[in-house]
Amino acid sequence: MAPQRILITGCNRGIGLELVRQLLEQPNPPKQIFATCRNPDSPQNQKLNDLAAKYKNVAVIKLEATDAKSVQEAAEKVEKHLNGAGLNVLINNAGIMPDSSLESTDADDLLHVYTTNVVGPLLVAKAFLPLLKKAAKENVGKPLGSDKSALINVSTLLGSIERTPESFPFFPVVSYRCSKAALNMLTRCQSVDYKKDGIVCTALHPGWVQTDLGGPQAHLTVQQSVSGIVKVLTNLSEKHSGILVDWEGNTIPW
Repeated sequence: MAPQRILITGCNRGIGLELVRQLLEQPNPPKQIFATCRNPDSPQNQKLNDLAAKYKNVAVIKLEATDAKSVQEAAEKVEKHLNGAGLNVLINNAGIMPDSSLESTDADDLLHVYTTNVVGPLLVAKAFLPLLKKAAKENVGKPLGSDKSALINVSTLLGSIERTPESFPFFPVVSYRCSKAALNMLTRCQSVDYKKDGIVCTALHPGWVQTDLGGPQAHLTVQQSVSGIVKVLTNLSEKHSGILVDWEGNTIPW
């Protein structure tokens, strides 16, 4: 069963948009899906807006993850939509991957990518934490999982320090790698601290996907990746707390 109430960042395209679409197609779809993006009125968000127009359980919410004010305003809007209920799942999906190498990366590049890929997820998690806690309390008798309360940070195999020797020659992207390694640490810290609140925290590698970020040569279609992600999501348990898993549920070493 899909989680009852879920929020996803970066839903205007790629994995975020497909997550919304596939969750709606589940036998028991979520009661509420909060699909966030930077600018809901932009023409590039037409597909997302079409879904929201077709399905009453989808609400498109403006959220710029790197802007604390925007994040807080989004949290307040979502709280009103929830009408007293908690938020079962938060998926920090938004992220960027500019070209970079050890030679080309500079301070501006690192700080820009770190702000989007690490600071953004941190701000979003903090703003929505009260709603995640509320969902956990509503389901106090249930084991850890997505039908109780879960925080998922979309990460990558490229953030694995142990796996770097085999992947770095093909994907140097230094600033992206460093930011995702930091996101993995953030996830681990959250898993330790939020466990007492009944929230499972997991980092998720969606695979190498044919998106604007992954490129057309990637191994997986968006549909294949998200199909796997949805299965991982619905099967989340305490064993997934504080680890990095891929779209098939396999554990990836830090």
